[in-house]
Amino acid sequence: MKKLFTIHYSLFILLVLLLTACGYKPSSHFTPKTIGEKVYTEVEVSLSDPENTVLVKDALNRALYSRLKSLATTKEEADSTIRVAYHSIKFTPLQYDKNGYVVYYQANIRLKFELIKGDNREDRSIIGRYEFPIRPSAIISNDLRFQAIEKGSMRALDQFIAYISSKGMVQLKIKNEK
Repeated sequence: MKKLFTIHYSLFILLVLLLTACGYKPSSHFTPKTIGEKVYTEVEVSLSDPENTVLVKDALNRALYSRLKSLATTKEEADSTIRVAYHSIKFTPLQYDKNGYVVYYQANIRLKFELIKGDNREDRSIIGRYEFPIRPSAIISNDLRFQAIEKGSMRALDQFIAYISSKGMVQLKIKNEK
């Protein structure tokens, strides 16, 4: 019994040393360095679909401020600018009940992100997906639609932030090697 405890304890110490000594840093460590401390956010309104665009704009403004943890500021004071353009939203039925009614939908929100920092520019088109249930024979209410757009937009934003973080990590590594 004592030998088993010693082996587990040794493996634990080895794992702790490995994780702390290898220089591991979470991706959130690189995001502020890539984006900057002060960020100006801009969401373009689509004239072809203004109702959904307003929902996307509200959801993304909340998500940008809560996820980036950077100071939102005016365009003149900003270190970088993030532009988000709404392209489309599509609700796809995923599951039907025995009577043929849709009981599960997937919202696909296509957004184009653009990060501008100095002379550098990163563009990325991302689809945020969110699945949600609905009562049989019911239509998608405005509340459900807004929730699906908000969650899908946040997932798209999370993908963009992960992409920017990985780009920042690579750029920092290249800069350190020079």
